[in-house]
Amino acid sequence: MSSPKSLLIRRARIILPNGELMVGDVLTRDRQIVEVAPEISTPTPTKEIDAAGLTLLPGVIDPQVHFREPGLEHKEDLFTASCACAKGGVTSFLEMPNTRPLTTNQAALDDKLHRASTKCLVNYGFFIGATAENLPDLLTAKPTPGIKIFMGSMHGQLLVDQEAALEGIFAQGDRLIAVHAEDQARINQRRQEFAGIHDPAIHSQIQDNEAALLATKLALKLSKKYQRRLHILHMSTAEEADLLRQDKPSWVTAEVTPQHLVLNTSAYAKIGTLAQMNPPLRSPHDNEVLWQALRDGVIDFIATDHAPHTLAEKAQEYPNTPSGMPGVETSLAVMLTAAMEGKCTVAQVVQWMSKAVAEAYGIPNKGAIAPGYDADLVLVDLNTYRPVRREELLTKCGWSPFEGWDLTGWAVTTIVGGEIVYDKGKLNTEVRGQALTFV
Repeated sequence: MSSPKSLLIRRARIILPNGELMVGDVLTRDRQIVEVAPEISTPTPTKEIDAAGLTLLPGVIDPQVHFREPGLEHKEDLFTASCACAKGGVTSFLEMPNTRPLTTNQAALDDKLHRASTKCLVNYGFFIGATAENLPDLLTAKPTPGIKIFMGSMHGQLLVDQEAALEGIFAQGDRLIAVHAEDQARINQRRQEFAGIHDPAIHSQIQDNEAALLATKLALKLSKKYQRRLHILHMSTAEEADLLRQDKPSWVTAEVTPQHLVLNTSAYAKIGTLAQMNPPLRSPHDNEVLWQALRDGVIDFIATDHAPHTLAEKAQEYPNTPSGMPGVETSLAVMLTAAMEGKCTVAQVVQWMSKAVAEAYGIPNKGAIAPGYDADLVLVDLNTYRPVRREELLTKCGWSPFEGWDLTGWAVTTIVGGEIVYDKGKLNTEVRGQALTFV
């Protein structure tokens, strides 16, 4: 696989920005799309792809991942994670600050950006993490998509669970605030109530729907008080969806993970602690309400919350097991399989996994197949089903909660900045993504 200056994709089923489907060609040059048409005549490009029978989508932008570098590279690192992204059709990611050291100042942000520039096969951006003391850094650190606040499910400096400290952050500046909304006081109380129980299914009762709703209500209250741009990460409950359906200011957005749409508490009996995440899996009723909220636009887009841990770590006895599961490799296929089952359309998947993310975070020239947009693209096969196999995964942790699931819509070819980074099972590890910009 070479590094073409121009690329011509022929005979693809193209999902256009308006959601319509067109069979045609796409020409890219110098990292950008230059032409989209039923047929393109051009001097021989450096590289040509015959995409007959395949569907061309904008590359996925995953706006919430934990890639573990620096400090926790035994679970994942920026190179292995970006390889998994490329295989999954994810061409850009936004990464969270709970690494070691924490990403709470400009120096730590610069270190991550430098690491990514040398290792990442796809495009990248990094959140700045809030503490109770680092307000000056939150106001000035750049480039970043926003401020990440852990209102719960965290310990140490990154836990900001006191309303006065939260209000201090909401009151100053205009940068987007993304919240992990769980009420830590309620979690602490319920941990005491359920102490001594080692069944991982109790996790969903300890960090219950009420814990999520209390924190989301507080974040919404502060956002409204200061007219502050708010994004609610990995919304997991019917109660939160109903709250936003009744009261969602124009400056508030929300996301949901594929696992909160297609997995529920029944997963504990099947995969044990591999189903443990924060916020936890919920009931089938929550699944249904979240799906409806997503289709209705109450929830704006999809994120994976890719948070890998080793199988050895997950093999410990609850509650000593860490919460989190990998997702970047399977998210697009999970959602496209749902589309094939009639839960949504392919055009909606594009909206939720590309276009709406770019709009919410102000990422220019991403999320659509049109001239002038970046040539971050993925060709998928919607006609073939393949199971998720542990031995084929590229994430360093080496497992998936969807192991054994028969999915369609797998990436055949992934393109980053006009260069083929993944093609029919093979990676081009010479490709490097670019730092995302936010306007």
